[in-house]
Amino acid sequence: MNIKSQKDFFSGLMFMAVGIAFAWGASGYTIGNGARMGPGYFPLVLGVLLAVLGAVITFKALVVETLDGERIGSFAWRPLVFIIAANLVFGAALGGLPSIGLPPMGLIVGIFALTFIASHAGEEFNFKEVTILAIILAILSYAAFILLLKLQFPVWPTFIKS
Repeated sequence: MNIKSQKDFFSGLMFMAVGIAFAWGASGYTIGNGARMGPGYFPLVLGVLLAVLGAVITFKALVVETLDGERIGSFAWRPLVFIIAANLVFGAALGGLPSIGLPPMGLIVGIFALTFIASHAGEEFNFKEVTILAIILAILSYAAFILLLKLQFPVWPTFIKS
C-alpha cells in the first residue's frame, strides 16, 4: 500500500503508540465501570480514543491523495535538545542533585535557568526580552504555586537564609 501523506501516516502511528501505552499502563489500575470509575478508567478510555484517532489518521494517510505527498522535513534537533535540557536543568535547580553536591536552587533560579536555556531553541535570542519573560514567569509561578496553591518547595537557594 502506498503512503499518500507521510506527515499524517507517522502522526497517526505516534498517536496509536501513545494511546496503546496509556491503555496498557492503565490496565495495572482498577478500571471499574461507567457508574463507579476506578483510577484506571480515564487513562484507559483516553488511551483507546487516542489509538482509534491514530488509526483513523493513519488510514486517511493511506487513502486520501495529497498534492506533494506531505513529506517529512528534517528533524529539528536544536529545539529538541534545548527544550529537554531546559526541563532537566529546571528539575535539578528546583530539587538539587545531592549525588553531585548541588543544593536545591529554588523556584526562582529554576525558572530563570529554564527560560534562558529554552530561549536558545529558537533562531533568535534577545537578552532583554528573555529577561523580562523570566521575571514575569517567576512572579506568576511564585504567585500560583507558593501563594495560591501553598506548595512546599524551596523558592530561593538553600544557602540563602531568609
